[in-house]
Amino acid sequence: MKTATDVTHCDDLMKALGGFREYASPVLQRWGSHLADRLGTGARLLVAGNGGSAAQAQHLTAELVGRYRDDRPPFSALALHADTSSTTAIANDYGVQEIFARQVAAHGRAGDVLMLLSTSGASANLLVAAKGAHRLGMTVWALTGPAPNPLEGAADAALCVEAATAATVQELHLVAVHMLCESFDRSVERRMAVERRRAQPDRWTAVTGKDGV
Repeated sequence: MKTATDVTHCDDLMKALGGFREYASPVLQRWGSHLADRLGTGARLLVAGNGGSAAQAQHLTAELVGRYRDDRPPFSALALHADTSSTTAIANDYGVQEIFARQVAAHGRAGDVLMLLSTSGASANLLVAAKGAHRLGMTVWALTGPAPNPLEGAADAALCVEAATAATVQELHLVAVHMLCESFDRSVERRMAVERRRAQPDRWTAVTGKDGV
């Protein structure tokens, strides 16, 4: 038998999703386009999160290295928590707060993007990673729960999800991941279309073998 509490979770999600659609869309369109430009010229995306946010981070990297909808070239994206040997070794030798920062120092380069996911926006290991990324000249994005929060302030840009519970924030983070991938794929396709046009000789050159004047 259903009780009132059985649908509370769905009600919370529907309520949060209404506002999310409006404020998240322009941010994720910008991020997707920017990420396509960066990764298309050889940069990489590093992603980190804790717990459920780690799962969301790995979901994003899987979509970029594999594919989201249609076939396209793979792009470099690393979920930092997924290297369990490095993560546990760093935690053991340097402390949990360094598990992502040390990997950023190892893998990150100027021009790369670091994306940090946190429902609280207060995870110490993500804040340390953001500082390390900035020292390298990386761009830092944050996907967090309600603002204000420390990670929002530590990032170059942040999408702060307004929701009542951490569970709902995480669910909307997954929506954000898919919206980012949609924007990324559209931008990649536009970039590839431009490159194809540049690679084709114009009609005059194709017919005469001479450059047009």
